[in-house]
Amino acid sequence: MEGLLREGAPGAELWREPGLRCGAQGVGELERRGRGSGWLEVAAPPAAMTTAILERLSTLSVSGQQLRRLPKLLEDGLPKMPCTVPETDVPQLFREPYIHTGYRPTGHEWRYYFFSLFQKHNEVVNVWTHLLAALAVLLRFWAFAEAEALPWASTRALPLLLFILSSITYLTCSLLAHLLQSKSELSHYTFYFVDYVGVSVYQYGSALAHFFYSSDQAWYELFWLFFLPAAAFCGWLSCAGCCYAKYRYRRPYPVMRKICQVVPAGLAFVLDISPVAHRVALCHLAGCQEQAAWYHTLQILFFLVSAYFFSCPVPEKYFPGSCDIVGHGHQIFHAFLAICTLSQLEAILLDYQGRQEIFQQRHGPLSVYTACLSFFFLAACSAATAALLRHKVKDRLTKKDS
Repeated sequence: MEGLLREGAPGAELWREPGLRCGAQGVGELERRGRGSGWLEVAAPPAAMTTAILERLSTLSVSGQQLRRLPKLLEDGLPKMPCTVPETDVPQLFREPYIHTGYRPTGHEWRYYFFSLFQKHNEVVNVWTHLLAALAVLLRFWAFAEAEALPWASTRALPLLLFILSSITYLTCSLLAHLLQSKSELSHYTFYFVDYVGVSVYQYGSALAHFFYSSDQAWYELFWLFFLPAAAFCGWLSCAGCCYAKYRYRRPYPVMRKICQVVPAGLAFVLDISPVAHRVALCHLAGCQEQAAWYHTLQILFFLVSAYFFSCPVPEKYFPGSCDIVGHGHQIFHAFLAICTLSQLEAILLDYQGRQEIFQQRHGPLSVYTACLSFFFLAACSAATAALLRHKVKDRLTKKDS
């Protein structure tokens, strides 16, 4: 292996004058000096150096081959995934309006539905939007807690902790529902009932955070007495309405089903957002300078956009079969709801930081503990309602199969 080296270039000092040994090993000599070119033509590097270079190249070659084989190894390590099927190959219960393909077949083992997280089907975007949002909420809160040295046992932090818990709960329940509901008809009902429980928990967790951290004094003086009990009732009513609509109505769904879902959830939203909406309106009328108020504004706007896509099957209604995997309305609903939650999180963290004196003036430990205990009472009531309706669904399916 011969090479050329310009005099004075980096590394040139390693090669000596003609007749002198090169390097500490004394192996290899200069053979001739280029005439007028300024280049030195040198002998091969020492044998030990050549061996080391070849070994390094061999290692790089092996590493490159392993990297090229990595996708194949991952594919072989996963169970063989059944292909998705058209709507005609799944029961009526699993079909969505204007979505013609991308359905997962029913009746397979649980691991298939878990691993379908990495498969292309018409629910995968719904799963990933809320999975990534849950991770974002968790990481953002963890960074905030570390930076602020959050007092975990303090009563002042309890509503914030319950809001974080409720956010992660609803996002997790949602992604599990969309990931696992295709296993069977009973699984379909079960996981969507779990999803509705998560929604009710999130609604009340939001109400707690808005009440304790975000409300202004004028709103608080008017509504403090009955706001949380009403929010808890609306949260349960939202869960009960969604579960009943799922149990009562079958595809193709009538308009009444959407009414049973949207009206209770809409009432819960109007009530839960009222402390924030009042504060945001006053802030903007006064030439808003609060950063938290702008995040609350984004929270409201993103929720309204998400509610539209939840209620209306667009754009798939106008492009049937073209939005099966990516782009149908429920996916857009999921994306905007995730952004809404992240905007809400930023606003509440800012309120927690900047409104500590207001919190201490208004709320004693007893009122905070009572409100936080009601959170778990609501979760238990919602779960019991979902369990009752699941039992009714199971009886109905058993009679149908017999």
